[in-house]
Amino acid sequence: MLTSALAGFAASAVLIIAIGAQNAFVLRQGLRREHVLPVVLTCAFSDLALICAGIAGLGAVINAQPGLVTAICWVGAAFLLGYAALAARRALRPQRLETTGQAPATLRATLLTCLALTYLNPHVYLDTVLLLGSVAQQHPHRWLFGIGAATASLLWFVALGAGAHRLAPLLARPSAWRVLDGLIATVMTALGITLIVQA
Repeated sequence: MLTSALAGFAASAVLIIAIGAQNAFVLRQGLRREHVLPVVLTCAFSDLALICAGIAGLGAVINAQPGLVTAICWVGAAFLLGYAALAARRALRPQRLETTGQAPATLRATLLTCLALTYLNPHVYLDTVLLLGSVAQQHPHRWLFGIGAATASLLWFVALGAGAHRLAPLLARPSAWRVLDGLIATVMTALGITLIVQA
């Protein structure tokens, strides 16, 4: 039983820690200290729901509908490229990158962005629903595998959101935010292009 939970924890940690749309957004919110707890909880509970869906068999349903996967890829690519353009715009306008003096986004707008970055990103379905769901099926205690995977997700997002403020001194200058937003724009663009190639 413990082996299944630890396997789920390890598998989820390996997939989640890679830099992606969700992580970049949580990091930015943590650095700005804006709606961090709601964002962290949204990401963690979304992962929990997707992991449970994968273990329950949603992955097999998605695999049986290649047209759905293609549509998700195109929508996700459009969203990620749009988000990349916004990040690139922030990087080119350093005067607007201060963590203070910039009007904070509303909680509603922040959560909508967080949900879009989560559910419009096909990699979430490929990694969380299909891959973790398939691996869980190979364990005798698949739901304990899921608990382990969800625990890794929760711990990662809490650490990322709560620990990001420690980087604030390094990002006190607009030029540092330009680098961060440039990195985010690059990552989002690469993910978007990857999805277009896969579609």
